[in-house]
Amino acid sequence: MKALLLEEYRKLTITDMPQPKVGDHDVLVQIKACGICGSDIHGFDGSSGRRVPPLIMGHEAAGVVTDTGSAVTQVKEGDRVTFDSMVSCGNCYFCGRNEMNLCENRRVLGVSCEDYRQHGCFAEYAVVPEHIIYPMPDNLPFEHAAMIEPVSVAVHAVKRTPISKGDTAAVIGAGMIGLLVVQALKAAGCSKVIAVDLADEKLKLAQELGADSGINPEATDAVKSIQEATDGRGADITMEVVGATATVKSAVESTRKGGHVTLVGNLAPEVDFPLQSVVTREITIYGSCASNGEYPECIDLLARGIIKVDSLISAKVPLEEGADWFDRLYAAEAGLMKVILQPSS
Repeated sequence: MKALLLEEYRKLTITDMPQPKVGDHDVLVQIKACGICGSDIHGFDGSSGRRVPPLIMGHEAAGVVTDTGSAVTQVKEGDRVTFDSMVSCGNCYFCGRNEMNLCENRRVLGVSCEDYRQHGCFAEYAVVPEHIIYPMPDNLPFEHAAMIEPVSVAVHAVKRTPISKGDTAAVIGAGMIGLLVVQALKAAGCSKVIAVDLADEKLKLAQELGADSGINPEATDAVKSIQEATDGRGADITMEVVGATATVKSAVESTRKGGHVTLVGNLAPEVDFPLQSVVTREITIYGSCASNGEYPECIDLLARGIIKVDSLISAKVPLEEGADWFDRLYAAEAGLMKVILQPSS
């Protein structure tokens, strides 16, 4: 099969690879669309330590079932499907608690590290265990279904956060996940959502997707502006979708007494934390990792147009053009967001 192989860091080539073998509980999927994730870009140059070549990357995907193992019962050949990026074991303590995203033995499609190598979906075919496969409706395009993985990250983060109807929320960081969080917050019942980002074009897009206002901290004091918009109290909830000291501090200071902050961003391994502000104002902090069974809900939100992803997709291109688009994303080309590779026509 044709695959986009990370042969060595910063070197991607179209290569002929053996078609993966199907186990008893596995499903062979012909990949129709696979998104390039920011984590793939960090893996491309080796900076993440989780994309050790040689490796087929790619984990945001959708396609058509072409073969199934002997024990598979939930899908059949010809079904249109998408699937989770994380392969849980189903046997550990956390899987027993239905906390599959915390699985002690989890593997991630398209990731290679010290513990395992799991080829991904920048290829014509991928083998996926049946328990992470989800059928999708005919009205959902493959390129939109390939966005369900990032959508699920946003929806999971919002579900981790206690929200009352009519709450005001601030979203610190209006990148891909932040823009999806904005929409998920609206869907969850927030009456006002304030987006914060350093890029005016992202703030404009956030408002097109449902944010009530946008704040650029380079132009105005974000914390003060959020307090002014909330009668001096601060936001009921704040979603931090960057993962750096400055934005974590901003998230805490933007939140009212007794409010909630959910940390979604994961840029830096450690940050300075405003402990006394959290303690003295009784702010509750939540961490949010990946997703945990939200795929059916996300499929429904996309199929009904409640969460929109069209404006987040910058390009849909053949797999053969993947290396060039990786270079453009790696160079942080202005205006580029999600690029969808299409391994099979």
